[in-house]
Amino acid sequence: MSRTPPRRYWLTGASNGIGAALAEKILKTGAHLAVSSRSVAPLKVLSQRYPGQVLVVAGDLTNSQTVREIGEQIAEDWGSLDTVILNAGTSEYVDARQFDASIIEHVLRTNLLASSYCIEAALPLLRAGTAPHMVAMASTVTYLPLPRAEAHGGSKVGLRYLFESLRIDLAPEGMEVTVISPGPVETPLTAKDNFPMPLSWPVEKAARHIFEKLKERPLEIALPAASMAALWPLTRLPDQVKLEIGKRMVRSQPPGKDQP
Repeated sequence: MSRTPPRRYWLTGASNGIGAALAEKILKTGAHLAVSSRSVAPLKVLSQRYPGQVLVVAGDLTNSQTVREIGEQIAEDWGSLDTVILNAGTSEYVDARQFDASIIEHVLRTNLLASSYCIEAALPLLRAGTAPHMVAMASTVTYLPLPRAEAHGGSKVGLRYLFESLRIDLAPEGMEVTVISPGPVETPLTAKDNFPMPLSWPVEKAARHIFEKLKERPLEIALPAASMAALWPLTRLPDQVKLEIGKRMVRSQPPGKDQP
């Protein structure tokens, strides 16, 4: 009797945070996992811990040619994909008094454009796969505007719209789409923030919840839902109070301007 082949995943942003924790959950099921991030070392460690299961496809996903080459490598090695989880992203905060468009450019390129490059590379592989499933990491900030979140929120709103439109267009092909909207989660990215985040979840708990919910293929996975009730009052505060909160959300070193 023939064995069912292991499910094949592509996970971006797999070197730390939710991505690294999700990678562990996926690999423990015996699935095969292609992993991407700019940092190669953690991916190689993962491949050594799970021999024969991990395909390292590292690179800068904001470079469309790099992403095409990653797609070609997955196609050459595996021929298809069953699930794609676009988790890679960044967050930078904006100071409206010294508005820097390069921050918007950097975050949009990392969170939205890079995802579109990955979609382009992934769709032909998913069409050749089994019960294809596409997953995007959005954010609960898309539900309401927060101070200093113009770049991050704008990019995640765009990502949400992109995937919810794709869900409609891909449904006739039998391809399912899930949007994940994590609230505050204790990751290396949020560790840089010097302001309190209400009801934040440990990254291991968040990854376990996401992985279990993905089995049901819901339209959306939102966590922790109660955090939105805690954040909502921020939007109702007087502008001066918002400004004082926002001051603590501005990074001391904004990203360098991306080159075309």
